[in-house]
Amino acid sequence: MKICLLIPSVYGMRGDVRSVVNLAGELAERHDVEILSVRRHRERPFFPVEPRVELSWVVDAHPNVRRLLPRGQMSTEVALWRRLRALKADVLISTRPGLSVQVARHAPRDMVRIAREWGRPPVPGPIRKFYPRLDAVVTATETSREEWELLLKGSVGVRQIPDALPAGPWPRSRMDNRIVAAGGRWVPLKAHDRLIRAFAVVADRRPDWRLRLYGGGPEEKRLRALVQDLNLHNHVYFMGTTSDLTGEFAKASIVATTSRAEVLGMTVIEAMASGVPVIGFDSPRGPGEFVADGHSGILVPEGDGEIEAYASALLRLIDDERRRRELAAGALKAAAAHGASSVAEQWEKLIAVTSHRV
Repeated sequence: MKICLLIPSVYGMRGDVRSVVNLAGELAERHDVEILSVRRHRERPFFPVEPRVELSWVVDAHPNVRRLLPRGQMSTEVALWRRLRALKADVLISTRPGLSVQVARHAPRDMVRIAREWGRPPVPGPIRKFYPRLDAVVTATETSREEWELLLKGSVGVRQIPDALPAGPWPRSRMDNRIVAAGGRWVPLKAHDRLIRAFAVVADRRPDWRLRLYGGGPEEKRLRALVQDLNLHNHVYFMGTTSDLTGEFAKASIVATTSRAEVLGMTVIEAMASGVPVIGFDSPRGPGEFVADGHSGILVPEGDGEIEAYASALLRLIDDERRRRELAAGALKAAAAHGASSVAEQWEKLIAVTSHRV
């Protein structure tokens, strides 16, 4: 069976890209799999892709390409329409609503067409008009499934399938390093400033612990300035980007997330797979989608005094090794649901069911 996964760019450093790459690699064990990237802006994908997975793109925006869209050349949108109409595949899985609308409009109707969604439904007009032409909608969390079902009102089936981790075995923390780690894009939504402020309290009381920040993004300059203002240059380290976040988390004893929304929860899932407890804020659509409070991690209430409350949660876990190990065991159990083979099997069952309807 030929399966094509359509994504805006497989070359970026995003949680949804990581999820697609992981799923593609596992499906390629049994099927012909292609990742079709709308844009190519670098030589190689940020995350390693299994050699069995075919990579292709619609528009080459790599800096070494002399002409991206010369005068008179078709626009990216028209190029995508033409590519979809000529696509040869049994199954097409599109990511992002904008792409899924184009798939509904232009992809051949004799193939199984599925929309993969991570966030809440956007502007509903085009969604309600074109999504009924699709064979299924798949969400990553139960909250998203409920939101999409409410929007689509039964016009197309909606199912929840979790994101896939990289194929195992996963590296596992020994829980003996005095390190708190955090990962993800450095953007305002991730609110790394809240973590740095909370860790200032930790550093004052437990100066032998360190905070490692993995990632990159437009907030870097502001976050570095905050570290200097709080005199944390010997306690907080900017580690840069990595394609092996699971391996880096395995060097830590606690993983912290202070995101205001964790719709793309790959960093949380990768932390749990490393056998590391997660501390996060109990915010709407936050890490509570993935972390069971008191079982695989700790959730801290948002609101007044949230920085102090988060720092207190960190200190309690730092001072209680036995509790850390109990939560780590719970995290490993929770991560099992995201194993690549299990997730791919759920996709294959859905494809088998929808194939009979085409």
